[in-house]
Amino acid sequence: MTLRKKIQLKKLESIQGGMSQFYTPQCSHETMLVQIPPQSIDDLFVHHFQTDQLLVVKGSFVLVILQNKQYQYLHLTEDNPQVVTIPTGIPHSAINFNRKPCLLVNAVLRHGETHPKDYQPIKKPFPYDLDKVKLLFPSLTISI
Repeated sequence: MTLRKKIQLKKLESIQGGMSQFYTPQCSHETMLVQIPPQSIDDLFVHHFQTDQLLVVKGSFVLVILQNKQYQYLHLTEDNPQVVTIPTGIPHSAINFNRKPCLLVNAVLRHGETHPKDYQPIKKPFPYDLDKVKLLFPSLTISI
């Protein structure tokens, strides 16, 4: 029996310090600031030796995960600080339905040298189901 890799969604813990709220930092080998352009649908990509730990700091987007021959959709937003962890080998993508870019921090965990195909798009086996996204997240305004 083999263990299946799964994404994890974890709400960030925080403490109040005066007027400021301090959130738990994520351990990482490298931290990237990522901008997802407005009204965009990205291609799938997969990392071979990298775990992504994503936290939205401005705006929102829909994370698309391909597992078990089906897409999972997660709406991540600055209003609900949580980290999604995407292990190696899991194809994923981003959809930003908003008119403004989404900014997120990726606290990357490295498990080896970067693979040449890590940031190259891979072919979608079937189209994203935007109708399903509308049903799952009715508050989203989809104008793409």
